[in-house]
Amino acid sequence: MGTNKLLTGKRLAGRVAFLLVLLVAVMFVCSLLGAESVSFKKVFSSTGSADVINPDYEIFIQVRIPRIVLAAIVGAALACSGAVFQGLLRNPLADPYILGISSGAGLGAIIAVISGFNWTLWGRSPVAVFAFAGAIGTVWLVWLIGRLAGRSNVTGLLLAGVVVNAFFSAVIMFLTSVAKSDQVHSTIFWLMGNITEEEWLVLWLSVGCVTAGVVALFYISPQLNVISFAEDDARSIGINTIAVETIAFAVAAAITAVAVSLSGLVGFVGLIVPHGVRLLFGPDHRQLLPVSAITGAIFLVVCDTAARIVVAPAQLPVGVVTAIVGGPFFLILLIRHARKVGWPVK
Repeated sequence: MGTNKLLTGKRLAGRVAFLLVLLVAVMFVCSLLGAESVSFKKVFSSTGSADVINPDYEIFIQVRIPRIVLAAIVGAALACSGAVFQGLLRNPLADPYILGISSGAGLGAIIAVISGFNWTLWGRSPVAVFAFAGAIGTVWLVWLIGRLAGRSNVTGLLLAGVVVNAFFSAVIMFLTSVAKSDQVHSTIFWLMGNITEEEWLVLWLSVGCVTAGVVALFYISPQLNVISFAEDDARSIGINTIAVETIAFAVAAAITAVAVSLSGLVGFVGLIVPHGVRLLFGPDHRQLLPVSAITGAIFLVVCDTAARIVVAPAQLPVGVVTAIVGGPFFLILLIRHARKVGWPVK
């Protein structure tokens, strides 16, 4: 087990490389699965005429690959940000939506749906744009309230997230009750989490944003290690905890907002993936962050593939699959961890 060995650069690079190869292999296998069978040999075979459509090529390149890439982006963002929030808040139940990001994004999405906007921005629908703005605005509102409650008051930050989340959820329910039936259906489907095909420009921009975020978080991972154990000790050895926490919260919130704007609210990825990685490899953020990101990408690609084929030709929201898989898995992890550390029952 990795938890009993000193983490070296060589060992970390080997694990990351192995997982990246596994991710590519999983993405390739999943791209061949679906309601319509696809022959990889026929995908790049010439039809002999520009007017003849190659169905295998269209399905593989234009539909499945973009969707699988999108699932990998979302999974990586949610898992990595979940690991950050769990470490900073020192709360094993923290997830990417702990600071009200879900309710803020949901509120932005339903406002866009009810308003009937039909413009696009960089290929993104108003729902995605409003969801991104709502997520970013909400997390900074919670951050401001938490800071007003006390500079290092983690409890104040958590309570602020709970209150803001509850208030925005009530507003969402009110707007849902007065919306038209077709608007309600589209909003609920989005809230359940849904991976769809995206334009390549959007995908590449998203890959760039999430990758930059993961790299930035990895860069401050040694400081996160100290802060996650004891903030006072971190200050005593000269770490600017306010700056590190602000950067970590900002980057984690930003990549979560990107994920939410792409897929809606996909639950459990940011909760169970960091737990699984932590139990297998230990809590060192230098390893936890990149490994969680890659593992999260693998997990969501597999879940989205299941969502495509379980009730084919219909499709399930991927959030339903992650909840069905993630719920029992998280309970197993929780019970195993409780027995391992010997949590007292009062």
